[in-house]
Amino acid sequence: MRNLDEIDVKILNMLKKNARTPLKELSAEVFLTTPAVSSRMEKLEREGYIKGYHAALDMEKLGYGIKAFIMITVEPEDSKKFYEFIKEQRCVLECDHITGPYSMIMKVVFPSTTLLDEFLGKLQVFGKTETQVVFSNVVERR
Repeated sequence: MRNLDEIDVKILNMLKKNARTPLKELSAEVFLTTPAVSSRMEKLEREGYIKGYHAALDMEKLGYGIKAFIMITVEPEDSKKFYEFIKEQRCVLECDHITGPYSMIMKVVFPSTTLLDEFLGKLQVFGKTETQVVFSNVVERR
């Protein structure tokens, strides 16, 4: 990986705020031609600095008003089976392997607490869980 210069960082910050920022606007901000900015973006994508372009969805408006973080202890011998299971669960927005008393943390969304409870029942096959339900969001994903 190469070091990013000031222009790359500016482009990345603008795209982070709005992935749909037009090339013309990016070009004007960094004082380069549109083809030059496009070329830099392609290079940033190839090098893995840009993994994709995503829409920020309002999960509550989409009917998923329950957001929670679930921590679970998965034994190493059950990891493969757990990974296969969790990758298929559409309610799981993120799942990370962590340090501490739990081995995994998941960010999940559900339309109801009943469905969250059902999901927890399926998870407990893999190990001990602890769940934190979110009341409100203070900082959006950056």
